[in-house]
Amino acid sequence: MRSQAGFATGSKRNAPGLDALLVQAVQDAGAHIGTVYLLAPGEQVLLMDAAIGLPAQIARPWARIGLHGQVPAAEAVRERSLVWLSDHQELARCFPGAALALPYRFAMAAAPLHTGADDWGALLLLWPEPHPQQLTRHELEVIESTCRKMGTLLRQAADRGRPVLPGPRPRLLNPARARSAGPKQALAAMDCLNRLPESCAALDLDGRVTFISAAAAGLLGCPAADVLGRVPWEVLPWLRDPAFEDRHRAAVVSQQVTSWTARHPDGQKLTFHLYPDPSGVSLRITSDAAPPEQRAPIAEHSGGWAFWQTAGPVTVANRPARADALYNLMHLAAALTRAVTVRDVVDLVADKVMPVCGVQALVVSLAEGGRTRIVGSRGYAPVLVEHFDGVPLTSATPGERTQSTGEGAFFATWDELHQSYPHAEHLDGMSAWAFLPLIASGRPIGTCVLAYDHPHPFGPDERATLISLAGLIAQALDRARLFDAKDRLAQYLQAGLLPRSLPRIAGLDVAARYLPATSGMDVGGDFYDLIRLDETTAAAVIGDVQGHNIAAAALMGQVRTAVHAHAAAGASPREVLSHTNRLLIDLEQDLFTSCLYIHLDLRRQSLSLASAGHPPPLLRPADGRVEIIDVPPGLLLGIDPDAYYPVLEHPLPPGALLALYTDGLIEKPGTDLGHGLAGLVRRLTRAPRQPIAELADMLVQHHPHAGQRLDDIALLLLEYQG
Repeated sequence: MRSQAGFATGSKRNAPGLDALLVQAVQDAGAHIGTVYLLAPGEQVLLMDAAIGLPAQIARPWARIGLHGQVPAAEAVRERSLVWLSDHQELARCFPGAALALPYRFAMAAAPLHTGADDWGALLLLWPEPHPQQLTRHELEVIESTCRKMGTLLRQAADRGRPVLPGPRPRLLNPARARSAGPKQALAAMDCLNRLPESCAALDLDGRVTFISAAAAGLLGCPAADVLGRVPWEVLPWLRDPAFEDRHRAAVVSQQVTSWTARHPDGQKLTFHLYPDPSGVSLRITSDAAPPEQRAPIAEHSGGWAFWQTAGPVTVANRPARADALYNLMHLAAALTRAVTVRDVVDLVADKVMPVCGVQALVVSLAEGGRTRIVGSRGYAPVLVEHFDGVPLTSATPGERTQSTGEGAFFATWDELHQSYPHAEHLDGMSAWAFLPLIASGRPIGTCVLAYDHPHPFGPDERATLISLAGLIAQALDRARLFDAKDRLAQYLQAGLLPRSLPRIAGLDVAARYLPATSGMDVGGDFYDLIRLDETTAAAVIGDVQGHNIAAAALMGQVRTAVHAHAAAGASPREVLSHTNRLLIDLEQDLFTSCLYIHLDLRRQSLSLASAGHPPPLLRPADGRVEIIDVPPGLLLGIDPDAYYPVLEHPLPPGALLALYTDGLIEKPGTDLGHGLAGLVRRLTRAPRQPIAELADMLVQHHPHAGQRLDDIALLLLEYQG
């Protein structure tokens, strides 16, 4: 993809005709909202340059979108193809994050703007629901023609050295009008409305009052001048409720009639009815104290998104906690970004979704090897979960159909489900079910089942929201599956690089332990080894390669192999570290390694030690007093080819225990290694005489941060029996 190039300073923000093309496209296509996005110079970002029919408060969060974001405009530009979403449920299925942020009913087309190899941006058009499943031939022609004209205009402007640049904020354009009224006509219309007993007002797309009749001002109990040019729910304290602003947004974005009810301070109940078109909203206000002929019928559709169903308008007294539900869902979306494993995702979904949706049971399954594998559940007995685990994807069940088609299935009662699946068994005792497709990267990966213990009708808004939610869950599960796979690979690789078993050496008891870090998915570089040299001599080695990744693990394997080879060839401790050091420098890995090498001579009862910046070993003689062997430290391996590694000779008395470890065993956030080393000395001193394997387990399991390890831990214990 090649974005705009050669931007000149002083370029015009908008080329003549670009706005006119947008206004004309909205009008000709019968859309009610249109926007133009342009690629930002030097960035992988789309900026909204102009919009029509879109409220400013909605335009602002979408003014800047990443080119790699999961939103329709970005995908249209990336794929250089039209993105068509016939309804909000389709938006929820394909772009769950966008659907949650715009929880209103509409159809959308996103088309790329490009000429040749150059990409310029995208055109977006929105239509009210219901819209036919496919774009009409006329709509397609309008989109294609507009994109072609816009691309040509942008290309020509760039060729002239005056490329069109997106401005710092979107420009909000006025829609085309069939005709406009002169001053006399406007006054006549205002007089006409003021003579009528009904209370009415006009709002612009952002909710500001552009006209209010005398009757409406009187009903609200405030002078008309106090509300003109202002948002009513910001002026009148008794109208300050998030639901009211939401009804206005729903009317504008969905182009459907909405309503809400509030109680006036004088006690009467007022109902506000919103009738939208692309230029604004007409507001009619009725009172429960008004004569019946002056009361408007309640609109059947209240618009917007919710997990609930309401019979009638939203009121201050009876409105559901939509803001609370939305907060919980946004909290779930944020929490899912932090979920690491599949288990984490399932637990978060159960903890957050079930109480918000009023769900009594939940099952999350993934497709593996042609069968359903249940990866988590809540509210169901284990025996029931086992019954459905491993069911072939070819089975005639709603879960398998959802998995294979990628389409949700909703059953308000058992009768509905049984009618669609006559052979289904009613085993769970529930009364309503939602089978939600888990779609990631455009493909179904599993199913999420929500079950209710009472009949539960699913309205179109709730269906769209649940499917949108399933999309977020699917993306989190896809990431978590990758984490789990990498974690398994890391563990397998780590196990393969470390010795499977340690050699038996007469007079020497040995135990080794390795624990990976719990804070990440990558394999670490900690290693240990015990090398049998002859009947009475051996070499013990422990080290830590910098980093936690595959490169560190691979280098760890090379270091361990090099140390083993040099030791087996009879090299001294100094020579072993020097040769290994030069190998690392030759490999040019840019990773440093600490290493402690100890030559044990059991016949002479002595140790020869050399260190490349590794923590010192501990020696616990038979009397139990633990000693830190202060080995002169040399440079880390891989820094200086001429590094010198001094050797320390130290006695090895019978009954002595030697402990080699990596810094993961002693480090603790907020403290230095000296403090952690002192703690290890205390634990080893207080440890009773016990089998060496039990001592190793105690040391790695009872250090101060055993639950959350920030680093790998390697431990090698050797006890000389004498």
